[in-house]
Amino acid sequence: MNRNFNEWLSKFKSSISDYTYYVDFEKIYKNVDKIKIELNILNSLIGSKNIEEEFKNILIKYPETLECIPVLLAIRSNEIFVKDEINEYLFKFDKMVYSISDYVRFMKESGLFDLLQNHIINNLHDYVLGIEVGLDSNGRKNRGGHLMEDLVENYIVKAGFVKGKNYFKEMYLKDIERRWNLDLSSMSGNNVSTKRFDFVIKTNSQVYVIEANFYTGGGSKLSETARSYKMLAQESKKVKDVTFIWITDGIGWNNARKNLEETFNVLDTMYNINDLENGVLEKLI
Repeated sequence: MNRNFNEWLSKFKSSISDYTYYVDFEKIYKNVDKIKIELNILNSLIGSKNIEEEFKNILIKYPETLECIPVLLAIRSNEIFVKDEINEYLFKFDKMVYSISDYVRFMKESGLFDLLQNHIINNLHDYVLGIEVGLDSNGRKNRGGHLMEDLVENYIVKAGFVKGKNYFKEMYLKDIERRWNLDLSSMSGNNVSTKRFDFVIKTNSQVYVIEANFYTGGGSKLSETARSYKMLAQESKKVKDVTFIWITDGIGWNNARKNLEETFNVLDTMYNINDLENGVLEKLI
């Protein structure tokens, strides 16, 4: 059946985000809870008139408070590199590698003492909670990928397949070869690639290897993705009893439509969410 690319592309969704996509509050609460005692100890520095001496005393009595300093600067690491006019430093916060005076200088020069001493904030617990919300926004990309995978998996289950029996999630190419005695070397660049597919469906006559993704924004990555999947589609045709399926969607593709169309023209089993809604998996498999 001939398909019209422009009509197919016009059905792409602008978003598949659910309520939990924007902020993972459960993870945030856990992160803050891990350091709540240390944060409460450092709370004593808020509004301090002698903050340097008090900070020194805290490090002597409670050296573990050092571990929560990076997050006060919205840094997800136990190491922070600093270069001044003379020296370079690699401050570590899981253990003290410099003198207490050096860490006092770090707090002063980084602006943290000013933040605490001038009472710009009321308590570090709420402050870090806000930082964690900001840092968690970086995880939206991964959550977006999981949203698409979850959506596709729901349609696989709806089509009657059972996980671990006739459909599998995240399988490496070499595991597919071993499980069903297949030679997929042409799809791996003669065993150079360590390709992993999002889903694999096994029927009586065919193995379907599936990639699923969703793009809300454009970028050079989309063109490269389309080209790589075009090559994968062409190579998969050389393998008997194996069919490559690419399920993609998202208005980000409008910026790379030419590359997407090239793949669309050589891959009959290329689908979007609208195709899933119309039961394409039930009809195909």
